Amino acid sequence: MKQTPFFEIHKKLGAKMAPFAGYEMPIDYAGVKKEHLAVRNNVGVFDVSHMGEFWVKGPQATAFLQLITSNDINALEPGKAQYSCMPNRDGGIVDDLVIYQYEAEKYMVVVNAANIEKDWQHWLENNPMEAELENASDQIAQLAIQGPKALQTLQKLTEVDLSTIPYYQFTTGRMAGIEEVIISNTGYTGAGGFELYFYPKDGITLWDAIFEAGEEFDIQPVGLAARDTLRLEMGFCLYGNDIDDHTSPLEAGLGWITKFSVGNDFINRKNLEAQKAAGLTKRLKGIVMEEKGIPRHGYEICDAQGNSIGNVTSGTMSPLLNKGIGLGYLTKPYWQAGSEIYIKVRNKLIKASVAKTPFV
Repeated sequence: MKQTPFFEIHKKLGAKMAPFAGYEMPIDYAGVKKEHLAVRNNVGVFDVSHMGEFWVKGPQATAFLQLITSNDINALEPGKAQYSCMPNRDGGIVDDLVIYQYEAEKYMVVVNAANIEKDWQHWLENNPMEAELENASDQIAQLAIQGPKALQTLQKLTEVDLSTIPYYQFTTGRMAGIEEVIISNTGYTGAGGFELYFYPKDGITLWDAIFEAGEEFDIQPVGLAARDTLRLEMGFCLYGNDIDDHTSPLEAGLGWITKFSVGNDFINRKNLEAQKAAGLTKRLKGIVMEEKGIPRHGYEICDAQGNSIGNVTSGTMSPLLNKGIGLGYLTKPYWQAGSEIYIKVRNKLIKASVAKTPFV
């Protein structure tokens, strides 16, 4: 098992540790609900150093990303970031990711931890233009500082005016005396905040400075369990649950990052265009429990007569709503918002409804 630069800190803080994507990662420290609410109301810090980072450089960098990702890379410019996905040749998704345009011919791409090796192999197999590629995953660490007090916390540590960095934009500057920190106004919680990228050797210094700066806001360390409940309240997809090698980005509600613009000839574009033209037969939608229960991954979704109409891909008890919420694929016409559906739990049908996301 690999360890992030913060492993000893997690242990000292009493974190419940577990294997995740080849790393020993903190699942929670003081409890999921407390950590979740800390991010929604104040500020929390996630160790996400297990994520993968690839560089794409040189005169063919843009052409490579235009081929391998579904969004329109030409919409980027230095200092901007873009959410996208990598379609495979079978109609599914290799991974979802964030692309940072660092310079005109230099990009950093952040991929999911569990997919680093798979993604890297996909890149090597789909680089006919011979763009310069580098897997820097082991040379970059990452912290996500999320919540309404994240800006005030981090502003104490940098001369960069963080309020001038719009959503999905970034800059590079000094943070807590550390040079060349990538400061990105991104995150996967819906609570606002920043993601910081830096060399692993600087991790402890940065962690200590952030927690000292955030002490007045009751800053909390946050584990992967609350990261999951936070993203679910926003209706954000999790690779391996809601999207995978067999789910279409269109079915997953990711049509907004699947751009069929002129010249955007990404992998499997023609088949995805044909799927869009023919009409979808299932869609990923939000689920809210109307009766007591939690929609868990893999649970069957039924109509009132018990006929199968889909399956749950993610589910949890929402700390803010105090009711079960989830995501799941539903067949037409049951995916309409407000539709009455039932989650099959141990052969019992529990009433739920289709809901628009975000849930909060």
